[in-house]
Amino acid sequence: MRVADLIELLQQRYPTEWAEDWDRVGFVLGEPDAEVTRVLLAVDCDPAVVDEAEAAGAEFVFTHHPLLLRGVSSVAPTTYKGRIVHRMIRSGIALYTAHTNGDVANPGVSDALAAALGLVDVRPLRPDPRAPERGHGRIGRLPEPMSLAAFTAHAAARLPKTAGAVRAAGDPDATVATVAVSGGAGDAFLADAARSGVDAYLTADLRHHPAQEHLAGGGPALVDVTHWASERPWLDDVAAFLRAEAGVQTLVSDVDTSPWVLLEGNHS
Repeated sequence: MRVADLIELLQQRYPTEWAEDWDRVGFVLGEPDAEVTRVLLAVDCDPAVVDEAEAAGAEFVFTHHPLLLRGVSSVAPTTYKGRIVHRMIRSGIALYTAHTNGDVANPGVSDALAAALGLVDVRPLRPDPRAPERGHGRIGRLPEPMSLAAFTAHAAARLPKTAGAVRAAGDPDATVATVAVSGGAGDAFLADAARSGVDAYLTADLRHHPAQEHLAGGGPALVDVTHWASERPWLDDVAAFLRAEAGVQTLVSDVDTSPWVLLEGNHS
């Protein structure tokens, strides 16, 4: 399998035209004709992930977050991103990214998150008007209702472990039967979750004031998890697709690329 062939497969499953206008997805670096036998999949492309790719002998790295999302005027090896680019080129490692096009795909990031939580009867939270089977976020139901406190513990047990806690806002004793989820930062879909009539909305990176106003307005309970933990489950789906369709070996990185490494204080 050549780099170019792998890119074609990924483009078919996660077309770059599905990405938001501000996003930067697709083929980032590498030689199109280079051979690929092993792929490393990660949420981010950072030095620890490049270390892992080099140690594993991976010729191709697939990430969810773009390395070059914001414009740069230089990839000199004296810069953070430049050092990563130079290392990967020297090591013969290609880089490809699917970000918001992976979010809206079906199956996509939020499908994997919903599956990790055991949700059933899943559908998009904000459907794409042109293709309602796709879209941002997912809505589903729990096989058995549980309290918000129990659902928060359930999420903590089912999602990858990080230094960050899983926290909830709302009545701990309230019953949760239906849940909306969105992998990654989900502030933008608070109103969608409220309109959907679900009992709880689980996402990452919720901020104080939007969460406060959402609850004051009668919105569903909130469960806030770490960004990395909410997106890591999707990599297993992409890895399975590449093994089946490309016949390559896959390795999914469990390097927690969250910047937070300590959790102290009162967590009750």
